[in-house]
Amino acid sequence: MVSTPPRDTAINTQRITDDLDRLLEVLPQGVQESLREAEARDQLLEVVLDLGRVPEARYPGRAVPLGAAVVERSDLAAVVEQLGRFGGDNRAGIERTLHRISAIRNRTGDVVGLTCRVGRAVFGTVAMVRDLMDSGQSLLLMGRPGVGKTTALREIARVLADDLNKRVVVIDTSNEIAGDGDIPHPAIGRARRMQVARPELQHQVMIEAVENHMPEVIVIDEIGTELEAQAARTIAERGVMLVATAHGNELANLVKNPTLSDLVGGIESVTLGDEEARRRRSQKTVLERAAEPTFPLAVEMHNRHRWLVHRDVARTVDLLLRGQLPRPQVRQLDENGHLLLSEPQPPTPIAVPVHPPRPRVKAPELAPQPLPPPSDIAGTDTPSEEPTPGPLQLFNAGLSDQLIEQAIRSRRLPVQLVGEVEQADVVLAGRQRLGQSPELRRRAKEAGLPILVIKADTLPQIQRGLERLLQRRGDDEEPQPDDHTQTTAQRDNALEAMEECRLAVEQLVIPKGQPVELLPRSAEIRRMQAELAARYRLTSAEFGSGSQQRLRIFPR
Repeated sequence: MVSTPPRDTAINTQRITDDLDRLLEVLPQGVQESLREAEARDQLLEVVLDLGRVPEARYPGRAVPLGAAVVERSDLAAVVEQLGRFGGDNRAGIERTLHRISAIRNRTGDVVGLTCRVGRAVFGTVAMVRDLMDSGQSLLLMGRPGVGKTTALREIARVLADDLNKRVVVIDTSNEIAGDGDIPHPAIGRARRMQVARPELQHQVMIEAVENHMPEVIVIDEIGTELEAQAARTIAERGVMLVATAHGNELANLVKNPTLSDLVGGIESVTLGDEEARRRRSQKTVLERAAEPTFPLAVEMHNRHRWLVHRDVARTVDLLLRGQLPRPQVRQLDENGHLLLSEPQPPTPIAVPVHPPRPRVKAPELAPQPLPPPSDIAGTDTPSEEPTPGPLQLFNAGLSDQLIEQAIRSRRLPVQLVGEVEQADVVLAGRQRLGQSPELRRRAKEAGLPILVIKADTLPQIQRGLERLLQRRGDDEEPQPDDHTQTTAQRDNALEAMEECRLAVEQLVIPKGQPVELLPRSAEIRRMQAELAARYRLTSAEFGSGSQQRLRIFPR
C-alpha cells in the first residue's frame, strides 16, 4: 500500500450522542446499578437479558456479567411494558431514541429473552466518504453486523439533507435509522422518514417513496431479499440516488450471493466462441456480469476507522469473475483523526530462482514460428552442426484438441498433432479413454510408441504431459547433459510449476469454487506454489508421501 496525503488535512472530529440513560431506565434495577459507573458504559454495545440467566453486558471483544441474580419473568415483563410495540421482526424501541430492543420468544409467543442494543448518533463519520456523496452515484455499504453500517447510514442521510440540500427519504423498516415513535430522531436532520408496517413490505414502500414523494435520494438499511434488490434497481433506473447497506464482509460475498448479486450487476453463464476462448485462454463456458451494477460505488467497512472503497464496482466484479484480485482504495483514520488515503500497488511477483517469465500476450501472437524442414537441416555440409529434430508427432487419445493446441501455442512447444497412431512418435492419452481402448494400446505397442497417461483433461495437466514427452525425447538424444542443461531444466520446471498453479487458481479454484490438486513437485517448488496461492487469499495443504508429495489448493 502507498499512503498519499489526504486532500483535506483537517482533523476529523467526531461527536457521539447515545441517550444511554433512557435505555438504562427501562432495565431491571440490578442492571442499572451495575452500569452506573462511566467506565462500564463506555463502548457498551448491548445488554442481554435471558430468562434464568445472569444479565450480560457486551463490549467489543468481551462480555461482562452484571451482578449475580438471574433474570426472572417479571423482569422481562417490566421491560416490555415500558417499550413501544414489537413489530413483525420482533423489534421494538424507545421513543425519540436510537436504541433497539429485540425479543426472543418461545413456541407460545412469550418473551424469554431481550437484546437491548445501544444506538448512537455519531456525527463526523461521513468524512470517510464525503467526496463520494458529491458524485450523485448510488452507494452501497457492506460489513459484518456491528461494524457501524447503520450509524454511517444515519449520518450520510443527515449530510445529504442538511449540507447538500437534497430531498432525502429514509425507508426505516425497523425504526433503527431514525428511532422509535412517529417523530424522527434529530440524527437524520431534515431527511424524511417512511416507516414500514411489516418487514416483507419494504420493497413496496421503496417504490411508493419514489412514486409519491419525489425524492432525490433514498436511504435503505439492510437490503436482504430478491424483491428488495429488484426494487433498488427500479429506483436507480429512474435516476434516484440510493444509499443502502447489505450484510457481507466484502464485495465478493455479494457476487456469490444469488439473491443479492443483482445489486452488483448480476451473474450469468456465457458460452464463448472458439476464437474468443483461445484469446482469453479460458474454457468456453464462463461467468460474466449480466448488467450494469445498481450501485456503481461500494464500501467495505472492516472496522469503524478502516474502509475499503470500490470506485468502479463494474470493473471490480469483472476482475473477480476472471479470478483476479481487485485493488480497492483504503481509507482510514489515524490516531489524530486525519483521513489517510492508500492506493494499492499491483501484486509483487514472487521471487523465484528462475529467469523472468515470458511476457503474457494475446493468443494470436503466441503462434509458434514454423520450424525448418528436417531435410533442409540434414542436408547441410557443415559437419560441426548437429541436425535439429523436427516437431514431435503426437497422437491424441481422448483429450481435448483445443487444450492441446493451446498448450502448444502458449509454451511454443515443437509438437504437432497427427491423425493416426502409426504416424506418431508418442501417444498422449486420458486415463478413461485408454482403459476403454484395448485396440489403441495394441496398435501403439506394435508401432513401438510410448504412451503417457494423464489423469485430468485440464490445461496444466496437458502442458505438463507435453513437456514430459519432450524431455524424454531429449533424454534419448542427449543421455549426458551438461551442468548448464540441468540448471536450465530445473528453472523451466519451476516456471512450469508456478504457471500450473496460477492457471489452476484463476481458471478453477476462484471462478468455480472447487479444490485443485497440483502435480507432484519438490519441497522448494511446493513452498513457492503455496506462497502464490496465499497471494490470492487461498489456503493450501500438502498431500502424498515421498516423490508423490503435491499441493492441494482450496477455495475460500
